[in-house]
Amino acid sequence: MANLQKIRDGKRTYGITPHIPGGFITADQLIRIGEITKKYNGVIKLTSGQRILITNLQEEDISEIWKELDMEPAVKVQNSIKNVEMCPAGFCKRSKVNSIGIGMKLSHKYQWEEMPCRTKIGVSGCLNACGSVYSKDIGVIGDKEGYRIIAGGSAGFHPREANILVKDLTEQEALLYIDKLITVYKENAEPGEKLGCFIDRIGIEKFISMIM
Repeated sequence: MANLQKIRDGKRTYGITPHIPGGFITADQLIRIGEITKKYNGVIKLTSGQRILITNLQEEDISEIWKELDMEPAVKVQNSIKNVEMCPAGFCKRSKVNSIGIGMKLSHKYQWEEMPCRTKIGVSGCLNACGSVYSKDIGVIGDKEGYRIIAGGSAGFHPREANILVKDLTEQEALLYIDKLITVYKENAEPGEKLGCFIDRIGIEKFISMIM
């Protein structure tokens, strides 16, 4: 329920990250996070994953803080779908489709699902692919002609640009394709193997054929 942060002069502090679907948070939730952080002398960090990290916390306070927040942890199991990042498509003048809807459907269905390795999903409403979608394990990018699905991106130890798998899908087709993609990955990847590494091992053509 908390991560040990950097130990300074022998003192241990912890950080927690509440789940914030798509990075969209209500004003009341934001106020509550601020008040609780202040109460326990925490420090807030806005993360690259569209979440809020509350750090500098004492171990004995963690359980009570979670009760007061009344929110779920962003990560429950390390090798899982950690989050679904979304651009603000419904509010952006550049978006071609309001991809928030499909993003929330993906979040509700897959958040916390156990995977061979930690997995991130990115969703964008235009080809600008805001949110670094091409560096995500699974990406959904909307355009006038429909959705394209990409996979295998990574910005970690071994940077990798995602492969474009298919284009011009309807929302329902995109959801079905992602479901098959995840099934193929879960059933065939080795433990601890990132999706991009799995694709490189078997080849992109075989990966696409297995999904189809």
